[in-house]
Amino acid sequence: MIDMNPSKDHKAVADTGQSFVQVSGAKFDRKARLRWSNQLFRWVCIGSALFVCLVLLCILVLMLQTGILTFSNVSLTEFFFSTNWDPENDHYGALTFILGTLALTSLTMLISIPISVAIAVFLAEMTPKWLRNLLRPVLDLLVGIPSVVYGYLGLTLLIPWLRDISGHDLADGLLAASIVLTIMVLPTISRISDDAISAVPNQYRDAAYALGTNRFQTVIRVVLPAARSGITYAVILGMARAIGETMAVVMVIGNTAQLPNSLFTPTAVLTSNIVMQISSVEFESTWNYGLYMMGFILLAISLLMIVAVRTLQKRGGRYS
Repeated sequence: MIDMNPSKDHKAVADTGQSFVQVSGAKFDRKARLRWSNQLFRWVCIGSALFVCLVLLCILVLMLQTGILTFSNVSLTEFFFSTNWDPENDHYGALTFILGTLALTSLTMLISIPISVAIAVFLAEMTPKWLRNLLRPVLDLLVGIPSVVYGYLGLTLLIPWLRDISGHDLADGLLAASIVLTIMVLPTISRISDDAISAVPNQYRDAAYALGTNRFQTVIRVVLPAARSGITYAVILGMARAIGETMAVVMVIGNTAQLPNSLFTPTAVLTSNIVMQISSVEFESTWNYGLYMMGFILLAISLLMIVAVRTLQKRGGRYS
């Protein structure tokens, strides 16, 4: 039987059209909300980045403006090339602390880099999966241990041990500080290097084995060169932490403004000198301005490290 009532068909078509309009409107509203939320998130990220840059710029300007006042009473030559640091008698030679910082960082890297890379190779290439999953969280936990704990252990355990084996009355100095810093930066360098080595494609290893190399040759000649940029990134981060470390170094280096003639001679670095003297000087004094200038030097070194990391990432990519 033919339905002779066309109103039902028109009503059904109208309902269908209305439903389509509602669905389309809902989709449009959802897309609009998603677009708005993406724009909001983008601007929040940009604003946060600008805020961080502004804070960093303010710190740099403050340190530079205060530190540069040193040179109203002290010459550049005396500050950067003299080893006579005697603020009570108006002598402000910071060369001892600059050289001490460079020597301590160099010795720390000389000890820590081979050990850290060896640990990373062991974790990424030689350990079974269950042991790797156990050791990696342990290294991550070591990164979070406060530096004062390392310094206290160095003061109570390491220095007496160095005193016994060296025969020196005082074992404070570069060697004790470098060992403590090595223990501190080992987890950082090892974990980042481990990630870089693990990210090397297995095709590289398979191709090396197909050419008849053994595991040692594959690691040395193929894997490590392929992960070079990541390992360099880890080393620079470790070096930046070693340069800026304070409390652990203060507790084991001896804090004496003198150039060391041995690894067991007490000395001082920029960070230890700042933290030991900043609380006992007047703000508007050449002494205080000199300490601010030392802080600016540390900030400049850290920024150079960050720029070096970014440059290496852009040039080499993940593998190089």
